[in-house]
Amino acid sequence: MNLDVFLSENKNKKIVFTNGCFDLLHLGHLKYLEEARLLGDLLIVGLNSDASVRTLKGDSRPIKDELERKEFLQALKFVDHVEIFSEETPLNLIKKIMPSFLVKGGDWEIDKIVGSTEVLANGGEVKSLAFLEGYSTTKLIEKIKNEI
Repeated sequence: MNLDVFLSENKNKKIVFTNGCFDLLHLGHLKYLEEARLLGDLLIVGLNSDASVRTLKGDSRPIKDELERKEFLQALKFVDHVEIFSEETPLNLIKKIMPSFLVKGGDWEIDKIVGSTEVLANGGEVKSLAFLEGYSTTKLIEKIKNEI
């Protein structure tokens, strides 16, 4: 579904927004997204495009292309909409959605979360959710490489 249509149909709901690469989904991602969804009525995930992931993570990433990553996220019962963005940050997407809650993982300080100024100025909340230690895509890739 188109984002504009989704927002129009859900204009009276409390929207939670988060973003990331979500290259290889792992338990840390699942727990984080599940916790994020509990904050509001709907969870929108901003998904870095393939080009954006390469800029952030290097030429060997992403492992899965953006359409496959989007399908995996959309299959999760606690994710209501996934929107791919190509910019370096999701700021334009955040401004368009203007969520009630803007969240990132616990490894992010609130004042470093892109869009926090705009969401707070609009009366929303910004949260840094619990970080599940020991889970990361980078660690997962290293484990796979070491076992081959």
